[in-house]
Amino acid sequence: MTEMKKVIVIGCPGSGKSVFSRTLHDITGLPLYHLDMINWREDKTALSREELIEKINEISATNEWIMDGNYGGTMELRMSLCDTIIFLDFPTEVCLEGIMARRGTQRPDMPWQDSGELEAEFVDSVKNYNSVNRPVVLERINKYSDRNVIVFKSRNEADVFLNSLKIGF
Repeated sequence: MTEMKKVIVIGCPGSGKSVFSRTLHDITGLPLYHLDMINWREDKTALSREELIEKINEISATNEWIMDGNYGGTMELRMSLCDTIIFLDFPTEVCLEGIMARRGTQRPDMPWQDSGELEAEFVDSVKNYNSVNRPVVLERINKYSDRNVIVFKSRNEADVFLNSLKIGF
């Protein structure tokens, strides 16, 4: 496998991007940046698109990083800057279980405490991800197929990969 120094982790909300990224960080020592922590303030207001792009450019100017998050408006930029794309391409049910399991928890990848309530619009976005967002993501991945592209279809596949990395570090 090609060496991973500049990694993006993408996938449907609830797929476990942040957990996967933290484990990848723990194994590799690569600096980890959760885009939710960069984009959102504690009062639940967001940076402007320009501010977010500026932050992404600052991070990507360094030699090593993991960026966790979808953010479709910046995904192609991040793909152009990375050497490795990791796509957690899981079934809808797995992602719905993921968002249900994290309800009401304090998450190190979010700047506020989760209230435990799920907004219908968010649940709908998860339910529609594979039909609406996934084709766009796959199109972008194909555009950057010269990158090291790793697609996992299950949590088990992702875990096997992470466990295999532990052997090399």
